[in-house]
Amino acid sequence: MNSKYLHKLLVIQLVLTIGISCTNNQRTIKEIDYKTTYKFSSEIEDKVRKDTVPWKHQIAAADYTTKGDYKNALIQWDLAMRGRATNYTQEEIDSINKKYKKVTAKDYIVNQAKKSRVLIINEAHHSSLHRVFTKSLLQELYNNGYKNLGLEALGNGEYLDAELNTRKYPLQNTGYYIKDPQFGNLVRDALEIGFYLFAYENTQGGNGKPREIAQAKNIQKVMQSKPNEKFLIHCGFDHALEGKHRSWEKAMAARLTEYTGENPLTVNQVFYSEKGNTKWNHPLLKALNITTPTVLLDEYNTPYKYQRGKAYTDIAVFHPPTQYINNKAHWSFNNNYQNVPITLSDVAIDFPVLVLAYKKGEDINKAVPIDITEVKKVTDISHLNLQKGKYTIVITNKKKSFAFEQTVK
Repeated sequence: MNSKYLHKLLVIQLVLTIGISCTNNQRTIKEIDYKTTYKFSSEIEDKVRKDTVPWKHQIAAADYTTKGDYKNALIQWDLAMRGRATNYTQEEIDSINKKYKKVTAKDYIVNQAKKSRVLIINEAHHSSLHRVFTKSLLQELYNNGYKNLGLEALGNGEYLDAELNTRKYPLQNTGYYIKDPQFGNLVRDALEIGFYLFAYENTQGGNGKPREIAQAKNIQKVMQSKPNEKFLIHCGFDHALEGKHRSWEKAMAARLTEYTGENPLTVNQVFYSEKGNTKWNHPLLKALNITTPTVLLDEYNTPYKYQRGKAYTDIAVFHPPTQYINNKAHWSFNNNYQNVPITLSDVAIDFPVLVLAYKKGEDINKAVPIDITEVKKVTDISHLNLQKGKYTIVITNKKKSFAFEQTVK
């Protein structure tokens, strides 16, 4: 993030702090009955200490993502994956920057998607950033004919949220990963724009080849029912790979081509993703010195793709390293979200607390919150990322809970 943008955000934060402080005495705080499955950091860390399963850090990363703590999610993922520091020489870095032209990922992907009926983009399940980027594509893709959004994260079969498209907002049982506020906001935005959302996960359980086949066949059925419409598919990790997969023969994306004859535009956000420890970032990411999500084009305007053996995606996206403001990732301020500070000194509750913002009118006991933050001490100011609108703010320590209404202008 450049210094001018950072300064602008800090000025806005100061103005909002003054404004909120002046209106604190006007709000009505009520004690409420409220239960939540969102975890305090101490709960997550305690589980990591006690857990014996090899994938405990992956679980912790998902738990931190779910509560909107991207920084600690990255740290836990580092512990799970055990990266190593590698760097290109200055000569190699200069050669890379000379060979490739950098273009804005959003604009490039939207333009390329005009030529396809299907766009498949992946995520790492611990990365809210990937969800925010997919969300940034929604309106322009919709304007170019993409009316349907398939989400691997949506519960299917007996777990299907059958009312999602009519309710227009996600519940905490809509899907495990959708409990992440950023994923919930992706779902909300898609529904508000007009997308039809559908689940396609394998309902028979299991992984590997059968899962890839089942996912592709489920997508195929929806595509056959809407032969003149375009489809955006947001999946996890390797499911976006075309070509020959080293373990599954073909991933979902390649199976979909096999069953439909459609050649999807495939986008990989995962492989070059940042790490919690920046020294473990891929050397190519470190070489680029970028400030916005970027696609690389060679001298023939061919995009740099992700390739692993005979498997590939058409495009690789490079995201710049995250900057933090009040422990909030800088990209969480995209799409007109404001950094809204809320003082809690007049709430009669023991700390630490979770502070959750719900869109007014949504069921606070069932909905995915718009944002979450954890506040350690009564003297700390809570910071929430909110758009203009009316919200119900919930403060809870899981023993007592309070709520008040908040308007963001």
